Amino acid sequence: MAAYVLSLNVGAREPNPAKGVGATGIGKRPVDTIELRPPGPKHGGRGSGVVGDFIGDVAHHGGDRQAVYAFAREELDGWERRLGRPIDDGTFGENVTTRGLAVDDGLLGERWRVGDEVVLEVAGPRIPCATFQHRMGERGWLRRFTEHGLTGAYLSVETPGTMSVGDPVTVVQRLDHDITLVVAFRAFTGDLGAAERVLSAGCLPPDEVSWLENRFADRR
Repeated sequence: MAAYVLSLNVGAREPNPAKGVGATGIGKRPVDTIELRPPGPKHGGRGSGVVGDFIGDVAHHGGDRQAVYAFAREELDGWERRLGRPIDDGTFGENVTTRGLAVDDGLLGERWRVGDEVVLEVAGPRIPCATFQHRMGERGWLRRFTEHGLTGAYLSVETPGTMSVGDPVTVVQRLDHDITLVVAFRAFTGDLGAAERVLSAGCLPPDEVSWLENRFADRR
């Protein structure tokens, strides 16, 4: 099956009782098209890479390395079976719901072309937070999601433009390392062996290298 954009989802400001920031945009609603641009740095930038998409916790979300969030419909279908309830596109807070794309097999730094204009770079995994827990309303949700380990992809905007529902998604550049989003997620959530692999591959920006090295300093 050719990979394509199944749904595009944008969040408006709404109350967030799960965090002290007071507001969130995790509640996404479907739209036909979105406009993408690099939002700038996490601190002091424009938040989301999707024009009109609200981010409340700008200390931990948004910025160039978390400009767009993509999740596979196939994974949502799997969670429907595990939880025994319907899960609509956008429920996990993703901006882009894909069909036919192995999102979590993405290598850090690889590039995807979407439609005729947009090029996105795989930047890293999603780290689940209290807002996600509150939205899902499932007991032990953060533990279950983390143990499953398929988090979807945070993407940076390499080439801005307009994305539409139905646009094809093509991997246009693969790299010569083997650090998938799954491996990166294990590294960022405490797996020393995965962290060593990620650091050795040299596929992270300097600030993330420093964070990962500091986290495991006592164990290396």
